[in-house]
Amino acid sequence: MGLKGKLLRQIEISFHGDVFHEIYRDRPHHVPSMCPIVVGVEGQWGTVGSIIIWKFTHDGETKTASEVIESIDDEKKMMKFRVIGGDDVLEYYKSFIITYQVDTNSDGNFVSWSIEYEKLKEEIPEPLTYLELLLNITKDIDNHHAKLLNP
Repeated sequence: MGLKGKLLRQIEISFHGDVFHEIYRDRPHHVPSMCPIVVGVEGQWGTVGSIIIWKFTHDGETKTASEVIESIDDEKKMMKFRVIGGDDVLEYYKSFIITYQVDTNSDGNFVSWSIEYEKLKEEIPEPLTYLELLLNITKDIDNHHAKLLNP
């Protein structure tokens, strides 16, 4: 096993993918009202170089992660974030990059999440719980919008 890796998962959402992209690009501070595991969001957003500080519950603890927006592609409905600080991610990983991309087609709306990482030591586990966290946030946002569409 190497120190570098990439995890990728895709999840279907019930609302249009443009809305998901718009939430993360322009309104991430609304995520806590849709998702109970996200406690708060601070910082600037919407432009490359902006820093967002997420406060969330992970493994039963409240944690923070500071991310810089590395790229935004509105055509592909994609954003890339590099974790630059926080409670524990960088204690275990030399680099940690999170990317989402929304695919809207005749089959539905899908969000693909990827985490590219480099572990500091071989014995550090792959960040599967962080990928699960991203999927759970996506599910909560989806459930929020499903309630709005079908009250």
